[in-house]
Amino acid sequence: MICFAAITPHTPLLIPGVGKENVAKLDATTSALTHLEGELYASHPDVIVVISSHAIQHEDAFSLNLHDEYVIDFKDFGDLATSRILQPDIELASAIESHMHERTVPFTLDSSLNVDYGTGVPLYFLTQNLPHAKIVPLSFSGLPAKEHVRFGTELKDVFERSLKRIAVVASGDLSHCLSSDAPLGYKPEGSEYDKKVVEAVKGISTSGLLSMNTKLLEGASACIHEQLLILFGILERKKTRVEILSYEHPFGVGYLVAQIHL
Repeated sequence: MICFAAITPHTPLLIPGVGKENVAKLDATTSALTHLEGELYASHPDVIVVISSHAIQHEDAFSLNLHDEYVIDFKDFGDLATSRILQPDIELASAIESHMHERTVPFTLDSSLNVDYGTGVPLYFLTQNLPHAKIVPLSFSGLPAKEHVRFGTELKDVFERSLKRIAVVASGDLSHCLSSDAPLGYKPEGSEYDKKVVEAVKGISTSGLLSMNTKLLEGASACIHEQLLILFGILERKKTRVEILSYEHPFGVGYLVAQIHL
């Protein structure tokens, strides 16, 4: 069963050893993630499923990173001290693989000891008091948007049949073009995209995501869209209440933290 659902950013600047003095500029986001961590802890999850945009990706298949253990670290960003080891949920991973095969959903397994920072950043915060929680790292594909929604609905079938308490986290940042000092410079599509995404999240509106045109998506340069499509598929036909915990963009990139109460 699904016991928890959330949307988080994944900028490494949130990690104290990486962001350093910049962490203070992300106070709204870090406070929201601390609150989210308490909510997750109270939901007593057995496994945390993280959908990331920076894991290994395949053009023609969704994927799951299955390894005998996972290492979270931020050495690539100059932080040599912060690390954590987490374990996989092999049973749930196997159930996902079997179901996708039966339903002819393009799906493959990868195997990597080190998880990507899109998975590692939210787990750094969310597993502070859950060191023994198992994880399942998922990645989207290059397939069309509607296939991502379908992948989510198929995941929902697996999760609802499971006796495990499953937390689902969609990890990604919104537009990277919200100001002149943004990584990709300013583009007017950035703020329009973020506004539409926040509205879509508030209503868990799959149609709101699917209706965005290619020009808007390309101009905004976000890395959250596919994860949201999958998450909305997982939540399809479920009664939900969305709580926007924070939204800010101090560096020209949109960071959204939201909890979907089930």
